[in-house]
Amino acid sequence: MAKNLSGFFFFSFILIHLLALSINAQPEFLIDSCPNDSGNYTTNSTYQANLNTILSSISTGIDSGFYNDSFGQAPNQVNAIVLCRGDVSLDVCQGCVRNATRKIFQNCPNQMEAVGWYDECMIRYSNKSILGVVDTGLGGYLWNQQNVSDNLVDEFNQELQSLLTSLRNTAASGNSLLKFATGNTTVNFQPVYALVQCTPDLSKTQCTECLDEVIKQIPACCQQRIGGRVLMPSCNFRFESNDLFFNPTPDSPPPSPLLPPPAEPPVEGNNNNTARTVIIIVVPVVSVVILIICICIFLRMRKQPKRKVESTEAVDEISRVESLQFEFNTIRVATDNFSNANKLGQGGFGAVYKGILSNRQEVAVKRLSMGSGQGDLEFKNEVLLVAKLQHRNLVRLLGFSLEGNERLLIYEFVPNTSLDHFIFDPLKRAQLDWERRYKIIGGIARGLLYLHEDSRLRIIHRDMKASNVLLDEEMNPKIADFGMAKMFELDETQGNTSRIVGTYGYMAPEYAMHGHFSVKLDVYSFGVLVLEIVSGQKNNCFRNGETVEDILSCAWKNWRDGTTMNLIDPSLTSGSRTEMIRCIHIGLLCVQENVASRPTMSSVVLMLNSYSLTLPVPSEPAFFMHSTISDMSSSVAYSSSIKEADRTKNDTIPLTANEASITDLYPR
Repeated sequence: MAKNLSGFFFFSFILIHLLALSINAQPEFLIDSCPNDSGNYTTNSTYQANLNTILSSISTGIDSGFYNDSFGQAPNQVNAIVLCRGDVSLDVCQGCVRNATRKIFQNCPNQMEAVGWYDECMIRYSNKSILGVVDTGLGGYLWNQQNVSDNLVDEFNQELQSLLTSLRNTAASGNSLLKFATGNTTVNFQPVYALVQCTPDLSKTQCTECLDEVIKQIPACCQQRIGGRVLMPSCNFRFESNDLFFNPTPDSPPPSPLLPPPAEPPVEGNNNNTARTVIIIVVPVVSVVILIICICIFLRMRKQPKRKVESTEAVDEISRVESLQFEFNTIRVATDNFSNANKLGQGGFGAVYKGILSNRQEVAVKRLSMGSGQGDLEFKNEVLLVAKLQHRNLVRLLGFSLEGNERLLIYEFVPNTSLDHFIFDPLKRAQLDWERRYKIIGGIARGLLYLHEDSRLRIIHRDMKASNVLLDEEMNPKIADFGMAKMFELDETQGNTSRIVGTYGYMAPEYAMHGHFSVKLDVYSFGVLVLEIVSGQKNNCFRNGETVEDILSCAWKNWRDGTTMNLIDPSLTSGSRTEMIRCIHIGLLCVQENVASRPTMSSVVLMLNSYSLTLPVPSEPAFFMHSTISDMSSSVAYSSSIKEADRTKNDTIPLTANEASITDLYPR
């Protein structure tokens, strides 16, 4: 009976495996790199003829997983390398290369140098010498959208690093045809699979150095993700949790063969036929009955532990809330009774004070305004939700305090205050060179991406601005102040509200005028912020000669007239002008009036990390705020009592006091 069940499951497994192979028959294109500084060739030139020749020979003559060739004479010589993933068959390799040679022409037209990555292969050509030369120029990042559980992050990172180091050593010790290694480890009983590979023309030392560089990219690419990959011309790696994405290599031990069933003793005459008939009828019927019984037992057993887990999780949630609560007197002492000397700033939701706890830890304490109608239990639940947000580009909430009407939020202390104190100060602005500004833009983008796509709930900040970006001791950005945040379930994408909150100048038009909000609201605010960072000017106080105009109008006019350089902060005397103009381009894409035309934050992060991506042409941004904005930089919430039909561009909207809450939970 067990053998029949085993055969049934084995046969099903084979069918599923064959189906998966047929689905994945077409190679998956990942990314390409077409360096602009390598130069272009002209159509019908000698270089193009040489390139056509060498790519044609590659697609028809590749007979192993690695191929290199050169054709022509300098300066029109073309050098090419093809590398297939070390675990794929020759047929798959050849099919991937044929597709790659066609695709790279489309993606990098007239480029003298290009690299294209597929899931199963890589193709690279250049007019420079590339054989035996280590190239660690970043091709791109790819990552899994799911995060590692908070309580497993340290263990996961440690096990992954150990696995990749072991695989690096194995791959580097490979021969001149293959430098490739796969393996796996476990974290909390869950498997983690990884793959590393170098082009085999590299020496052992070169391969080791290249893989060291590619593994160093994990914090920038896929920190705390359950999967990711980094692609470089000379090497690459990939890891995934619970997903065996590679095939067993020839060196892997073969699976154990199935044992043949024991021989039946011979039975003479009609008895033999009768026995055979009974077996043919009874065995399948009994097999099906037992299979159904097993499934029922399995489902029943599966339900019981779930109740225990839910119960355990509920207890853990309660205990975690309590562990985050501080005694009010402890915070009072830490802030010297909320003295003005310790006051860091004042916002719409209350004042912020610096405090020093008894263990000498520095904290920032937000004393929320009085009068919130929110209950203690709701307040604690919201604190717990915000405390679960763990990302290096978000300010970390350490806890809270409750006593009577007093509600305190305790955050990590960030020493360099907020971005607006630097970017809008004529003297401090000089401390932010272009390298630091570009790093700040990238960090803000990754923080918003985490809120929109990678946290447990989809979170819209709704008040992204320079004063809500704090800078740590190394000038790394941290998004702060979630007092106006909206939280969604992951399958929710948009909503409406009559309570519009935020900051003038950063509000998307569909939100300010009609109360429609989505993740594109934060994208709009991010675009305004990027333009401020590049120009060094406030969005509503941008000066052009004697005329005061908002930064969107100024940016669009310069972009339209081809004078984009005029927008760049004059204090930026060094740094890549190409990067600055690209950031202005991205900023204009983010502030387009059409919501659907604005990119997502995942697209923005990719645009910032990959210069090979061609950016679309932006459309004109919305200028709905021109006649109503003077210089309102504080966060405001304004009344919805005026009917939408009565609102015009020149209407001013009566202001109301902010409600003191951590988040504004959207009903579901």
